[in-house]
Amino acid sequence: MQVRVRFAPSPTGLLHIGNAHTALFNWLFARQHGGRVILRAEDTDVQRSQLGYEKDICEDLRWLGLDWDEGLELGGEFGPYRQSLRQAFYEEALKKLRQGGYVYPCYCSVEELEAERQANLAQGKPPRYSGRCRNLSEREIAAFEAQGRKPAWRFRVPEGQIAFRDLLRGEFAFQGAELGDFLVVRPTGVPTYNFAVVVDDIQMRISHVIRADEHLSNTPRQVLLYRALDAQTPQFAHVAMLLGPDRQKLSKRHGAVSVAEYRAQGYLPEALLNYLALLGWTPKGQEMLSKEELIEQFDLTHVGFSPAVFDQEKLRWLNGQYLRRADDARLTALAAPYLVSTGLLPEDEVAWPSEAWLQKLVGLLKHNIITLSQLPLWAQPFLSEPKYEDKKIVKILQEADSQQVFKAFSAALAGTSQLSSQKAGDMLHSLPEQLALGTGKVFRPLRAALTGQGKGPELAEIVALLGPEKCLERVEKFRR
Repeated sequence: MQVRVRFAPSPTGLLHIGNAHTALFNWLFARQHGGRVILRAEDTDVQRSQLGYEKDICEDLRWLGLDWDEGLELGGEFGPYRQSLRQAFYEEALKKLRQGGYVYPCYCSVEELEAERQANLAQGKPPRYSGRCRNLSEREIAAFEAQGRKPAWRFRVPEGQIAFRDLLRGEFAFQGAELGDFLVVRPTGVPTYNFAVVVDDIQMRISHVIRADEHLSNTPRQVLLYRALDAQTPQFAHVAMLLGPDRQKLSKRHGAVSVAEYRAQGYLPEALLNYLALLGWTPKGQEMLSKEELIEQFDLTHVGFSPAVFDQEKLRWLNGQYLRRADDARLTALAAPYLVSTGLLPEDEVAWPSEAWLQKLVGLLKHNIITLSQLPLWAQPFLSEPKYEDKKIVKILQEADSQQVFKAFSAALAGTSQLSSQKAGDMLHSLPEQLALGTGKVFRPLRAALTGQGKGPELAEIVALLGPEKCLERVEKFRR
């Protein structure tokens, strides 16, 4: 059987980092086994589902590098790939369940069900449906119909054991009596999650269901539906959900939780993808792995089933490592929107500095940043006039020794039209001996005058990038 996996997000919001984690494990498993990835939308929540969210999810998946073979925006032979367009499939499956006697009509109102639920909880019992409509007579059904009640349809859960095997966790067995008869179709005709997902998986020939372990309790119900519909049950693998540092389910209180937020903050897709792969799975050897290396090494059976903690600091560290290794031309293209949005570059590219100069700037500053959104802070003194606002910087500029340094520096640059970083370095390192001052006493005031900052790239690189004319102009401001 060909490996066929699916990722089925609900387009009710942005792509959550936990869902991206699940999508990645599906993708790695399929790509490793030469299988196919299906992307579909579970959009039966009409009130909250939006086409805009669906497009955002597709865009974020592509940004991460997770492509798919069938489904949204691509089509395929098993479409449509939105649940809202698949009502005919659900009606046909319900008809089959009715013919087999697997379901029965339930006329309980929302109020009645809630009252029953509260009564069970008050008695310390699980809030399980009592089965009051399980054996309605024709007369009772007619009476409910006469009242204008529309029935929901419930699955008639058999007694005995419902067993299945999880690829990560081994054998599971649930007792039918523990489940209670569950809804498959609401009075409105809209299918429930458990029913729709099974019908979709059958029709789309899904071979492996890899999902978060919060769905584990749904699995026995779905197994019953597969059997009732005379379909082969896929292989299940329930991956542990992601937790925050407080070991609670990852949520907004832990910081950014959507892929879009990390993208906006200037994380590189390869860094985020790499980090997500490390949550719940440990590769052999190094942790920094390309997509190709992840595909080669990934082993679903070695994914742990203990919850993984999403560590923002580890992600930041990893992103910093990827930034340092990134190609300067690519990084400059990615960084440009941040520089434009902060006014450091005009919107019209024609007015930008040369491409080579910008790439050199980004190449220097990438060693000082963790995310691309931090770049404007470091780039500001190179693309506009420095801000001498820090009291420590002002104090350094006013020190008595600084005047000697500025004078000697200006003299060394006089008559120079251009300077390489090598020549700038030679010139700078001759100044401490010439002035009988420590290196710090020389370099600190120069860095302060040239950038308004206390740290950053090597001073020789700063001098070479700004050029002699700009360096002289800035130093002269502080000569008395």
